[in-house]
Amino acid sequence: MAKVLIVDRSKSVRNILRERLEYEGFSTEAAEDETSAAALYDKIPFDVILSDTGCHLPNVGVPMIALSADSSVDSAVEAVRNGARDFLTKPIDMNRLLQSIHRAIDTPAGAAAAATPATPATPVRRARRARNTGAEVIIGSSPEIEQVRQLIDKVAPCEARVLVTGENGTGKELVAHWLHARSRRAAAPFVEVNCAAIPSELIESELFGHERGAFTSAIKQRKGKFEQADGGTLFMDEIGDMSLAAQAKVLRALQENRISRVGSDRDIEVDVRVIAATNKDLREEIRRGNFREDLYHRLAVIIIRVPALRDHPGDIPALVAHFIDTVCAEDGTPPKEVTPEAMKLLQKMPWTGNIRELRNVVERLLILSGERITEQDVRRYAN
Repeated sequence: MAKVLIVDRSKSVRNILRERLEYEGFSTEAAEDETSAAALYDKIPFDVILSDTGCHLPNVGVPMIALSADSSVDSAVEAVRNGARDFLTKPIDMNRLLQSIHRAIDTPAGAAAAATPATPATPVRRARRARNTGAEVIIGSSPEIEQVRQLIDKVAPCEARVLVTGENGTGKELVAHWLHARSRRAAAPFVEVNCAAIPSELIESELFGHERGAFTSAIKQRKGKFEQADGGTLFMDEIGDMSLAAQAKVLRALQENRISRVGSDRDIEVDVRVIAATNKDLREEIRRGNFREDLYHRLAVIIIRVPALRDHPGDIPALVAHFIDTVCAEDGTPPKEVTPEAMKLLQKMPWTGNIRELRNVVERLLILSGERITEQDVRRYAN
């Protein structure tokens, strides 16, 4: 039974939250201020802390969800900077709160490390390593991002194949990681292959493996990505760039759940859930003869479209705060404040490179700006 600590100065809020959460099967404790909360989390290993933003709790390594009567962007940014995993405004939407609690509980350890800047006592190398052990947190509270989260929650537990679409830099790989992390295959391998980065003549060997002597440079037997992912998830990124010959082999593997290595006539059974991603319009590629329609229908059982950053600019302040904390933790430097004027200008930018471009710009601004990141800094260095 997950344990939840509720910290709020309002007794009625504490009582309402306790009643509802205990009805949902959680074990709860409540505190009215920081001192009472400290006495509780020193004794009880909580899984999640719900804290009013008026209560300034230290980071104790437990996922925290901030609750606030103030819905302003500044409040949300401050909460994220203080280590909050999510930010909810009062009156609390209980369905949204329950979703947030479940996400916090289910988040892999590496994701928690990604959301929390390293303390001065934490070596930077250890902080970097922690960030690479799990999926990063999906940042944002816009309807567009919330819809992606809800789809992940619905689709992850089943075995259906998923096609993740969206522009470059939107976070398609992150969605794939979360689909795996929240699935029944989470303890099994998550194997990635970038179909656009492998020469067409090597893609079959990369996916299906090869036998020794199958071709000139095949000096030993090698397992392909399908075998490596057996029992787990295979993420095929940029699948729209795969050759038609390789598409035919992938289609057979999906139809029969078996593959054969290059240079072998022996079939090998594999149990793999395939998640594919592309920045292309596959229906248009089918029309042009570049992609097999039968493979498309095998892959696109569920389609998750990841929105472009320009379609949800309201999430930019929280993303900026997250990237500032991440970059500063990696570099061992103190975070910098972003002026309101600078933030407004960042929200108006087109972001053709999406979230990946935003992260690069934030890192550039941290390096080149003064004590604060100003509107002038954004105009000078963000383009």
